[in-house]
Amino acid sequence: MYIKRVDGPRQVTLADGTVITRADLPPPDTARWVARRKALVVRAVEAGLISRDSALDRYGLSDEEFSLWESAVRQHGEAGLRVTKIQDYRQF
Repeated sequence: MYIKRVDGPRQVTLADGTVITRADLPPPDTARWVARRKALVVRAVEAGLISRDSALDRYGLSDEEFSLWESAVRQHGEAGLRVTKIQDYRQF
């Protein structure tokens, strides 16, 4: 059995005690981004599981888009990433 070498940790424990691994991340070809997947990627970057640059490359995201995800999670949690709730959480 061969183990692929990766930069960084193979798993991290979040503040709430949840353990996430690289296998928990969405696949690179993800086309349908639901709030749960967006939040998982943001939390993985914040916890140091993957770097921000590798997340942007892996998922084809712009820096601006990822920054919006981060601020939505920071301010409102996973619910802030739901498309149907954008108007409720948007700052004017």
